[in-house]
Amino acid sequence: MSAKEWRKLFPILDQEVNGKPLVYLDSAATSQKPIQVIEALDKYYKEYNSNVHRGVHTLGTRATDGYEGAREKVRRFIGAKSTQEIIFTRGTTTAINTVARSYGMANLSEGDEIVITPMEHHSNIIPWQQVAKVTGATLKYIPLQPDGTIDLQDVEKTVTEHTKIVSVMQVSNVLGTINPIKEIAAIAHKNGAVMVVDGAQSAPHMKVDVQDLDCDFFAFSAHKMCGPTGIGVLYGKKALLNKMEPVEFGGEMIDLVGLQESTWKELPWKFEGGTPIIAGAIGLGAAIDFLEDIGLDNILKLEHELADYAMERLSELDGVTIFGPKHRAGLVTFNLDDVHPHDVATVLDSEGIAVRAGHHCAQPLMKWLEVTATARASFYLYNTEDDVDAFIKGLTTAKEYFGHVF
Repeated sequence: MSAKEWRKLFPILDQEVNGKPLVYLDSAATSQKPIQVIEALDKYYKEYNSNVHRGVHTLGTRATDGYEGAREKVRRFIGAKSTQEIIFTRGTTTAINTVARSYGMANLSEGDEIVITPMEHHSNIIPWQQVAKVTGATLKYIPLQPDGTIDLQDVEKTVTEHTKIVSVMQVSNVLGTINPIKEIAAIAHKNGAVMVVDGAQSAPHMKVDVQDLDCDFFAFSAHKMCGPTGIGVLYGKKALLNKMEPVEFGGEMIDLVGLQESTWKELPWKFEGGTPIIAGAIGLGAAIDFLEDIGLDNILKLEHELADYAMERLSELDGVTIFGPKHRAGLVTFNLDDVHPHDVATVLDSEGIAVRAGHHCAQPLMKWLEVTATARASFYLYNTEDDVDAFIKGLTTAKEYFGHVF
C-alpha cells in the first residue's frame, strides 16, 4: 500500500477545513487515528466494557485479556524482555515524572549530577529541575553543535563519575535531530549512571529495541502513534523497577493492606494504582497492530523522503530559515522572516493546512536558537508529496500577504 491508500484509513482526513481539503501536518503534536483503532475502542465500550483484574464474570475476563494482551503487544513492539517491565501511564510526561519522583528522589543527593540536553521537551526538563532542587543534585547540559546535533565527545566531557542520571530524547520534536542513544547509554553506564530515554517522537516512527539501546528507562505516548490520548508507557529494567517505590497509592496496586502498613503487588501492577486506562490500552494495542502491519521501516522511509522534499521546496523560497540538521526525522521547523509563526500558521489554516506554531514546549531550545517561536510541519504515514506542495503553496500565499502588509 502507498501513503495515499493509508490515508483512506483515517476518517478525519476526509474533510474540508475553511473550504479547502484538510492537509494535516501536525502529527508531532498528535497523530490521527485509523479506523481500526476507532473500531477497537468502539467494540470495547459496546461489547465488553468492564473493570479488569477484579471480577470473575465474562466481561471482566474479556476486558482483562484485552488490557494485558495490549501489554504483551507493547513488550514485543519495543523489544522488552518481560511484560513486568511495561508500565501503563497517562503518557510520556507521567512516565518521566515517575522515574524522577521514584528513582531520582531516592537515589540522588548533593554532589550528584543529572545530565540532559538543551533540546529536551519541557517534560524532560522540569522533573529533573525538581529532583535537583529537592536532592541538591546538579543539573548539567550536553552542549549542542551549531546544527542542533550532539557530539559524543561533548557527552564524554559532560558525563562524569558523579553523574547518576542521563535523560535524553531520541528524536527532537523541534529540530528533528535523531540522537545516538545507544552510544550515549554506553557512556552513561561507563560512569555508573542510568539512561532515561524520551521516546515520544521515536516510537511512532522507527523500530525501537530497548535491549539493543541498553537504556534503563524508555517513555512514549499512544496518541502520537495512531492510538488514543490519555495513555502511554514506561519501560524500565526489571531490576530497577523492583527497587523503586510506587508514586500513586490506592486500589489495584496493593497486595495486603493493614491499619498501619501496606504491601504492594508485584510488577507491573504496583505502579498502576486505581482503575487502569483500560480502553486506552486496548486502543494502543490496536495501534501497534496497525503500525506493525504497515511496517515501521516503511513509515520511516516515507517520512525521510517527505522531510527531504519539504526542505528542498522550502529552500526555493526567499526569507525562510530552516532549523535543525540535514539528516532528520520527518518534520521541518522554520520561520518566515519578519512574520510571527502564529501569523504564518493562521494563514496556512485558512488554506486548510494544519501546522504547529509556538515554542513547542521547548523554551530553552528556542533561547538557544535565538527565537521566541517557530513554525513546524510534521509528517506521518498518511502524508504525501501533494501535502508538501499544498504546504509550500500556502506558505507562498503567506509570504505574499505579509509582504503587502509590511
